[in-house]
Amino acid sequence: MRKKLNILILLYLLGSTILFSCSSAIENQIVVAADGSGDYKSIQEAINAVRSSEETKLIFIKSGIYKEKLVVPVDKENIHFVGEDVAKTIITWDDYSGKGDINTFTSFTMQILGNNICVENLTIENSEGMQGQAVALHVEGDGCSFKKCRILGNQDTVYASGKNSRQYFQECYIEGTTDFIFGSSTAVFQDCVILCKKNSYITAASTPKESEFGYVFMNCKIEATPEISKVFLGRPWRDYANVVFLNCELGAHIRPEGWHNWSKPEREETAFYAEYRNRGLGADTSDRVVWSKQLTAKQAEKYTVENVLQLSKWEIK
Repeated sequence: MRKKLNILILLYLLGSTILFSCSSAIENQIVVAADGSGDYKSIQEAINAVRSSEETKLIFIKSGIYKEKLVVPVDKENIHFVGEDVAKTIITWDDYSGKGDINTFTSFTMQILGNNICVENLTIENSEGMQGQAVALHVEGDGCSFKKCRILGNQDTVYASGKNSRQYFQECYIEGTTDFIFGSSTAVFQDCVILCKKNSYITAASTPKESEFGYVFMNCKIEATPEISKVFLGRPWRDYANVVFLNCELGAHIRPEGWHNWSKPEREETAFYAEYRNRGLGADTSDRVVWSKQLTAKQAEKYTVENVLQLSKWEIK
């Protein structure tokens, strides 16, 4: 059984069209199975079993619904989570701000504080049902990547943050209502589908003043449910919010003005909101707010995954 599983994992990793390789030792693995057929029945048990000093550990998660509130602590690094089937391997929890003593920052379903964590082929869901701010994925670790994942929620779905942290989302599906991608990290979203489920705001960046890049969306599809028609690309949670959309498909639900100042006109002086060669009915920039930017071809050249994420400093064992 273990040999067959090793072959399955190897074939999955070899066939995955990813930019980074996060698993250099696939034989160093733990299997999680809700039905008891693996090493552990819960994902948190597997995380707890990883010793901080170890090299890359692969945690393979078999299909199933895992109702868990997960924490990858700061001392756990170089873990690669791989789900057996993205549609059938589901991590779910239902906390939300206002539920007991829960607030936005403790409402997460999965919290990642350690560095060099890779997550592939998993669904991470906050199933609170529009009762308040409710984070599905809370990531503060540096060098973390998410590939072919579904991240489901409503308000505040993805909290991508952390001091000097860099994160990468590739071919992911992310849905939400208000400010559903928010925080302070430098993060690239490449070839992702972003689904808007409310007439509201997609991003709420709090980029530090000293950071050259904030959230960068590359070749993404920005879609909406049928009844949605008025969505802003972003509003600045803090003064130096930095968000750029490049070569993305923007649906008709994107408002002509594009961006909002969060009713704080002074933030128009510090926020950096820009676009480049987007397409679709929401990509017309003729009525964009005057304080947003349209990048020139020369300016857009620096927006590569390697440059934004400073991959020479991205340490993945």
